[in-house]
Parts: sequence; C-alpha cells; structure tokens
Amino acid sequence: MTDRELDAAGISDPALRAAYRHCRALNARHGRTYFLATRLLPVERRPAVHALYGFARWADDIVDSLCPGAGADVRVRALSRLQEELEEGLLRDGSGEPVVRALADTARRYAIDHAHFRDFMAAMRSDLVVTAYPTYADLRAYMQGSAAVIGLEMLPVLGTVVPQEEAAPHAAALGVAFQLSNFLRDVGEDLDRGRVYLPADLLAGHCVDRELLAWSRATGCPDRRITAALRDFEALARGVYRAAVPGIELLDPVARPCIRTAAVLYGGILDAVVRDGYAVLQRRSVVPRRRRAVVAADGLVRVAAARLRVRRDHVHRPPACARALPAAALSPATAAPFAEEVA
Repeated sequence: MTDRELDAAGISDPALRAAYRHCRALNARHGRTYFLATRLLPVERRPAVHALYGFARWADDIVDSLCPGAGADVRVRALSRLQEELEEGLLRDGSGEPVVRALADTARRYAIDHAHFRDFMAAMRSDLVVTAYPTYADLRAYMQGSAAVIGLEMLPVLGTVVPQEEAAPHAAALGVAFQLSNFLRDVGEDLDRGRVYLPADLLAGHCVDRELLAWSRATGCPDRRITAALRDFEALARGVYRAAVPGIELLDPVARPCIRTAAVLYGGILDAVVRDGYAVLQRRSVVPRRRRAVVAADGLVRVAAARLRVRRDHVHRPPACARALPAAALSPATAAPFAEEVA
C-alpha cells in the first residue's frame, strides 16, 4: 500500500496502515487481474478493495494452501480461528490479525453488511467437505457465499448512481461470472485438490465423470466428450456475464473503468480457454500480455474521461461522487507503474 493511498483514505494509525499494506500484498500475489484493475480506482478507495480481497485471499489460502497433505481437521481449526477473529474484530472494530483489522475498518467506513462476511466464511467451510455439485443450482448456492457476496461487499466502496439495491443483482452476478471463469481455467488444479466445480449433470450430459477427468489429467490426453462439456460450461459463464455487465453503468462513473477492465480481463480467461482448445486439464490458459496491456490502456483512457467529466460537472453542479478525487490520481507517475505491470 502506498503512503499516498493510505493518506488519501485518511488512514493514519500505524498498525492499521501496516494491516492494509499486508492486505495489498496478498491481493497483489494472488489476484493479479483484479489487483491491476484496482489501480484504476480513485486512490482513496483502493485500500478498502485490498482489504476485502486480502481477507478473501487469506481465507482461500487456508482452504487450499495451508499444510499441504494435512487432514481437513487442520484447516477446520484454522478457519474456526479466523471466524472467531472476524466476529471479534467486527464487534470491536479491530483485531490482532492484520487482514481482520483492515477488513473491520473497511466495513465500518463503508457500512458493509457483516452478513456478507459470514456467508463467505460458510462457503469456505463447505470447501473442506463438499467435493462435487450435482447441479448448477447447487453450484450457484455455493457461489452465493464464495463469489456473489464479494460483489455485494464492493458496492458501497465503488458507489452507485442508483439505490444500491437496484445495482446489487448485477454486482452479485459479476462476482459469480468472475468465479465461473476461474473454475473453467482451474479444472485441472481443482481436480488435483479433489474438487470438481463443473456440475455433475452437465458433465453427465456428455458422458463425462470424475474418473474420465482424472484420466485426461493424468495422461495429458484430451477427450472430445470433455471438450463438449467444457464448451457448455463456457457458454453458461458467458450468459452470466451478459446479465452482469449492464450493471457497470449503474456504478459511480469514476469506478466504472476499474470494473469494466476487470470484466474484460476475466472474460478474457474464457477466450484464452477457447483459444487453447479447452485443454484446461493439460495446461493453464492465460490472457496474453499484449491483450492485458491493451485493456489496461483502454481503462486508463476511460479513467481520464470519467474524471474530466466529474471535474467539469463539479464547476456547475457538484455531485456526491466528486468527493476526494485528487488531480494526482492520473499523473504520469501514477499511470506509468500501472502500464509497466500489465505490459
């Protein structure tokens, strides 16, 4: 976390500043796509986004990365400790755990519903015991806590030009769309962890089961039945994007470039999977650097246009969304590092 971001957000307590920096590091390490898109936000809003995503990444680390090979009981205890820290931190507005300290501060500043965090933790706990989903409805129920709530948590930070409840369905859908992209890209890696997020009925419609997926993963041999199932899942994900993307226009204008960029980059994961022939069991599909750079450049142009409009309107009719938009936010010193990271 840069001092400029923390100063702009009015975060002065040294321990709290350190907590936010810790969250930023987690987001940068694990969430490269969204981390880069976050740089398109006004500086004073970035710490809150890093707190939200840093907490999510920390919990996900416990589920997927803590003590490889250890039994689920180790992870259950770790998640339980995090849950206790979360509840106490939200109650006291502080915690000895950095990610919880930053999260609690962000929740207070933006009046984020604490139920979203509890729903998220419930989804993380289910990952320890649920290894398959019979139907898409079952998967959507899981994603309500693992992905949709992330979009809902973000809404108060991003701001809206309509009542938040009107934008909420789109925000939730976009969180789900992002996760569906990740599920398609990570089929092989998730299978190695013992999980299959592709709905069993969708797979069965193409005569695919876990055993066939495992065979393809182990041998490196593609199978046309698997390809057909993955193509259907990709089409399903694109349908969710179509429902979610119109909601971007409901956001505060200065926040739209960030979310639009994230949507294009996450949607680009689907394009990469198609380009690679749906070979997700053999290799990880990635969005090419050149494409990332083009999308980032477009985002920077949109940021400049949005902030110019805000400044112009501020002269005649100061809107609420024009608060705290420092001119330095689009200085060359700010834009250059962003461009370098996506190049």
